[in-house]
Amino acid sequence: MPSYIHQSKSWPHFIWDEKKLLPLLAEVRHLQGYLMGKASILGFELKDSTNLENLVQDVIQSSEIEGEHLNPKLVRSSIAIRLGLDNSGLEPSDRYIDGMVDMMLDATQNNNKLLHKERLFGWHSALFPGGRSGMIKIEAGCWRTGEMQVVSGPMGRERVHFQAPAPDRLEKEMKKFIRWFNSENVADPVLKAAVAHLWFITIHPFDDGNGRIARAITDMQLSLSDGMNQRFYSMSAQVKKEKKAYYSLLERTQKGNLDITDWVSWFLDCLKKAILSSSAIMDKVLRKHGFWAKNAVLVSNERQKKMLDKLLDGFKGHLTSSKWAKITKTSPDTALRDINDLVKKGILKKAASGGRSTNYLLNM
Repeated sequence: MPSYIHQSKSWPHFIWDEKKLLPLLAEVRHLQGYLMGKASILGFELKDSTNLENLVQDVIQSSEIEGEHLNPKLVRSSIAIRLGLDNSGLEPSDRYIDGMVDMMLDATQNNNKLLHKERLFGWHSALFPGGRSGMIKIEAGCWRTGEMQVVSGPMGRERVHFQAPAPDRLEKEMKKFIRWFNSENVADPVLKAAVAHLWFITIHPFDDGNGRIARAITDMQLSLSDGMNQRFYSMSAQVKKEKKAYYSLLERTQKGNLDITDWVSWFLDCLKKAILSSSAIMDKVLRKHGFWAKNAVLVSNERQKKMLDKLLDGFKGHLTSSKWAKITKTSPDTALRDINDLVKKGILKKAASGGRSTNYLLNM
């Protein structure tokens, strides 16, 4: 009896119960079609904004699943630059973030291009531009040459989920996977995304970054199933919410047989929740667009525009005149004049709660 599915004589011939999955698959496809229809009537500007917000979430959440926390401002700036979007107050670049963004954009914007070894090596090199994962030197841009255990949890308290195939199998295993991925072999493209994610994770061909690359491959296939190369929902954000269940099911599936019905069912349910959650991002974009359509002509200077954008994006904590002065690098008197001007115009209002410092809210 093999310990893991990749040791089975029938590997990698996955099977699943289509009758059991059909109702959930039909529901997901219906929701997917509804969302794509809703997105198709948005103007170019709103499409770009929604795509930007979802890509930001994909990049941030995919990294957070691995315990890495990225600066949202740097992620947004990096994506905006690469998409050619107007993004005032661009942040300085970060090599690691730029590499993560380059991989995700290549996967989704060029979803119709073939997957091949050199493309995957390019993604991996982009993720680890210095050939290091944190302080540890790794093999970048090539298949791993060492054994690999798939683990989760903090250093010193890792949980081993399964042992990946030995390095001498990787070239052959990845050739099979790539040939399968590039061919018409699964009736439904969403089912193909579920199988691709599991298959790649099982092989775990790289020294590090396998989860992020698996999710990029998933997004590539999902964007093909959407019929659009823009992203209007974030699968990674939903996986992050269900991280514990994700790793638990991966472990159970790896130690089971090649019937992956439970895995595909979980994947479809996760995708369903991701699509339903996408309305929140779309609502945020529409809210921001409506705000600027109404108030753009009332804003007197770039300082006000910058701070209003921060409030619309979800300013953390209370906005006070001292914070305004610090962020905009201006004097307290100028900050207070900017704020009072916006209060007078009905764009800002004083918060009802008192306190030692007066704070302000958007008057929506």
